[in-house]
Amino acid sequence: MIASDIEIVNRCLAGDVNAFEVLIERYKKAIYNTAFRMMGNREEAEDVSQEAFIRMYNSLSKYNPEYKFITWALKVTTNLCLDSLRKRKAETVPIDEVFEIKDGKDTPEEEYIRKENQKLVQDAIMKLPDKYREFLILFHHRNLSYQEIMDITGESLTIVKNRLYRARQMLKEELISREKEREKYAVPGNK
Repeated sequence: MIASDIEIVNRCLAGDVNAFEVLIERYKKAIYNTAFRMMGNREEAEDVSQEAFIRMYNSLSKYNPEYKFITWALKVTTNLCLDSLRKRKAETVPIDEVFEIKDGKDTPEEEYIRKENQKLVQDAIMKLPDKYREFLILFHHRNLSYQEIMDITGESLTIVKNRLYRARQMLKEELISREKEREKYAVPGNK
């Protein structure tokens, strides 16, 4: 039988230092993917992920079982990402590698175009201000509900909806601007 998150937390709090490994295995992919989407590169995402698990372990007594463990874990992770991004305050770097989704039907040209479009969107997301990027990633990449986003960010439903709307608008404007720029330099007949 698979232990629930709260059972594992209680085992950790009772002194079972190895029990936390179950939570790490269970949620490491979600934590890393969230950190990667927010930070924009692997090394920083790995650092944030490790720090997030350390903070979670050290703060287990503060975990409120009213909420899903993953909601709390993502809140810890996104807060660490935002702190790190505030400290960095430098221009974000583009993602080195785009996730590959193969269906076996793309021609090499179609796959190249798809990857370029993914990179274009990811670069545009990275240009968004942190407070908007966070909401976009939580909703669209983590597929969290408004309530879960409210729990993670501590913001009201109105703010969650407004920031998502504004993030989408800013992303749309950035993509339109990039497309116009690309068309300006396109070779006639090669669009």
